[in-house]
Amino acid sequence: MPSSGPSVHPVRPAPSLRCRRNASQADVRPQRRGRGTVSPTSRIPGLRDRPVEARRAVVAESAGLDPQRLAAFDPHQGLDPGQADHMIENVVGVLGVPLGIATNFVVNGREVLVPMATEEPSVVAAASNAAKVARERGGFTTSSTDPIMQAQVQIVGVGDPEAGRVRLLEARRELIELANAQDPRLVEVGGGVRDIAVRVVGSRAGTYVVAHLQVDVRDAMGANAVNTMAEAVADRAGQIAGGRPLLRILTNKADLRLSRARAVFAADALGGEAVVDDIVHAAALAEADPYRAATHNKGIMNGISAVVLATGNDTRAVEAGAHSHAVSAEGRYTSLSRFEKDAAGDLVGTLELPMPVGLVGGATTVHPAAQAAVALLGVGTAAELAEIITAVGLAQNFAAVRALATEGIQRGHMSLHARNIATTVGATAEELPAVVARLVADRKVRVDHAERVLAELRTGGAT
Repeated sequence: MPSSGPSVHPVRPAPSLRCRRNASQADVRPQRRGRGTVSPTSRIPGLRDRPVEARRAVVAESAGLDPQRLAAFDPHQGLDPGQADHMIENVVGVLGVPLGIATNFVVNGREVLVPMATEEPSVVAAASNAAKVARERGGFTTSSTDPIMQAQVQIVGVGDPEAGRVRLLEARRELIELANAQDPRLVEVGGGVRDIAVRVVGSRAGTYVVAHLQVDVRDAMGANAVNTMAEAVADRAGQIAGGRPLLRILTNKADLRLSRARAVFAADALGGEAVVDDIVHAAALAEADPYRAATHNKGIMNGISAVVLATGNDTRAVEAGAHSHAVSAEGRYTSLSRFEKDAAGDLVGTLELPMPVGLVGGATTVHPAAQAAVALLGVGTAAELAEIITAVGLAQNFAAVRALATEGIQRGHMSLHARNIATTVGATAEELPAVVARLVADRKVRVDHAERVLAELRTGGAT
């Protein structure tokens, strides 16, 4: 069973052996320059005011990386159609997604620059601003359980399901050895099946015996490993239970692979204890009301999915696990995070959720931009990556709830959205500032109004 204790911090050493790795896989671990000449920092004032190429160069410098290590962030040097053709079927091209860098993050005492791939305005800026507030009280503290993924084997037609469940538990050692034999490399690096759990599940179509293989997948996301194991033990499990094996596949309800993040946000930086109280009230509504919780959790996933995507991990698996985890023991959908006021009057935020991400296998090891993103993060284990992602989710959530409890979400979002609208109607780089300022001032961030403003600007009319 997984340990619920914290991981070793602040920085994990990179393991000497990586699970499910072969000579053809690229090493995604960071290749840093000597730390003696550069002190890595996530504080980069004025980053947004620089041209794109200059930003990339200063980000590399701030992370202690050779600038060429981030060359894959240039779309001309990133994923090409030939590489994409080996990733999925029927490839006709590649789709570009904006990739930004969230600054100001301190996670377990380490400065971290965070790559985020998203099309939504204000996400990167909000995460950076939240991290700036959090660093006043030391940044984010994180921990995680062991990387346990589960695969299910569904057995149908068992005449005595409760006895079938016990028979499978009696054969626990045999089934574990059979499963582990499918991946000796994983076992060699310290992973493998840790335990087997068996449930009796009633449904409208019958009663099933469902065996769960609980597998430590080390630095992999683990889907391929656990699916292979489930397929290998399915027939034997069916014989033991006295039924027919049917489904044999992982579950994305990764509730044994949890990551946690905690941060303190100073009341003075928020505008006083009254603001803290209002943020607590706003968060409490998300705990109590599933309608509010859905949007509250979407805000968390704005940050999480952006980092998961940037690092080549499975956004759908992470999102499915997160939303299933948001269902309480009473069966009610609720918020994933919690916000409280501590004895000093400051705001304390916490977030705990499944985080099945990996550093080996999948797009992480074949997508050049994903490899560059992992190098920028400077992580050595999947657990460290998962914890940083969780910290970003908490930062994103804090930023949204703070805005809602104070000025409203639209004020900060409006100017960034206005840039998209102005660009849509054809405003040039020189025209953008004037058009955006007018849209925000008029509080009419719409295409039709942007067209009128741009026409006025070009004909010398009032702006």
